[in-house]
Amino acid sequence: MSDIDTAGILAQFEISGTVREVKPLGNGLINDTYRVVTEPNGAPDYVLQRINNAIFQDVDLLQHNIEVVTAHIRRKLEAAGTPDIGRRVLQFVKARSGKTYYRDEAGRYWRVMVFIPDSVTHEVVTPEHAYDCGKAFGNFEKMLVDVPEQLGETIPDFHNMELRIRQLREAVQNDAAGRLAEVRDIVDELERDADEMCQAERLYREGRLPKRICHCDTKVNNMLFDRDGQVLCVIDLDTVMPSFIFSDYGDFLRTAANFTAEDDPDLSRVGFNEEIFKAFTTGYLESARDFLKPIEVELLPYAVALFPFMQCVRFLTDYLNGDTYYKIKYPTHNLDRTRNQLTLYRTVRQHNDAISTFIHTLL
Repeated sequence: MSDIDTAGILAQFEISGTVREVKPLGNGLINDTYRVVTEPNGAPDYVLQRINNAIFQDVDLLQHNIEVVTAHIRRKLEAAGTPDIGRRVLQFVKARSGKTYYRDEAGRYWRVMVFIPDSVTHEVVTPEHAYDCGKAFGNFEKMLVDVPEQLGETIPDFHNMELRIRQLREAVQNDAAGRLAEVRDIVDELERDADEMCQAERLYREGRLPKRICHCDTKVNNMLFDRDGQVLCVIDLDTVMPSFIFSDYGDFLRTAANFTAEDDPDLSRVGFNEEIFKAFTTGYLESARDFLKPIEVELLPYAVALFPFMQCVRFLTDYLNGDTYYKIKYPTHNLDRTRNQLTLYRTVRQHNDAISTFIHTLL
């Protein structure tokens, strides 16, 4: 922080109280985040965050999406008479320019949120947390089904399976790192299922499958809980944009329902945790079933398989390209990730009948 003039940055925002301390907050991988402690007692604390505009290149679009979403959720909570609204939806502070972000002289983008007190995040997914997350993310989508304007894509084609397959095929054709021979069997296996895994985009073009406003980064640590373990609100809204509901449902299960980390090279530890799946799905459908179309519910098992397949494709593409996108800790890191996700994908497909049966029991 030594090269960052936090006092000068914060002076650009309409905050209350006097800044006493600025200290790092959390362990986010994308944005740099700090807690701003103020005085006297009674003044709110704040969260200062540098927006990673290398990833989110249209900051104006990004912040507009977030402003629309948080304002819409706030109106819904007010109409429902929800108590303690200030802790149940993020509140962004206006800069003196009137926008909810500030660009400093070095070209860095900053925003400020009101800090939500007495809140915690969790890193480990238990069945109880999985249920709470399913219910909260389903409710998040439900509150946004009638957003009054079209939002933009903060990361265009983020979960577009057709694009990811095209990128893999380009990487195979170029074989930039000379690694194709050792992974040809994986490429062939992915190609066998590629057409099936791209069905969402086809159904969308046919007008049969809708896009909705989704979170698109549904992890347990993107949710705040109170000290009693109750969900307060969904956070980390940078990826909120139009997508298929599979982005929220399938991607949560890809990480939470794997018995091990996505880069564990010991494939014997990779597996599909049905207890987490059942808990998350129960919570999700309790919130979301009222607005989901039959085709969306019908394709939920497809969504569970789609995301380990997509991530396998992305890791393999990067490995073939010479590790140009994902950070690696050793030369075969992306290959280990690829094999891990392929193993998870195979396991999910083996559970397909059980997954479908359970979903139908909830309906």
